[in-house]
Amino acid sequence: MKTIIHVNQHIIRANNKSEDNNPPLTIKTYKENRKGFEAKISGSARVIYRPDKPLSCGAKVWIETESEVIVI
Repeated sequence: MKTIIHVNQHIIRANNKSEDNNPPLTIKTYKENRKGFEAKISGSARVIYRPDKPLSCGAKVWIETESEVIVI
């Protein structure tokens, strides 16, 4: 199953402005969205930069993998 991982810049900025420490990584599959501080990919992956065709969330850079992803 394809998994997409991206860094949410809005959460990073919000964490810097306040004393919050919310997880900035979003790990998406067709089944679920998970949040985390670390993502371990158990296999191959590719990093994609598409400024002309971002994800629906607005991300222009992300990681895609078909491998298992462990979220911490």
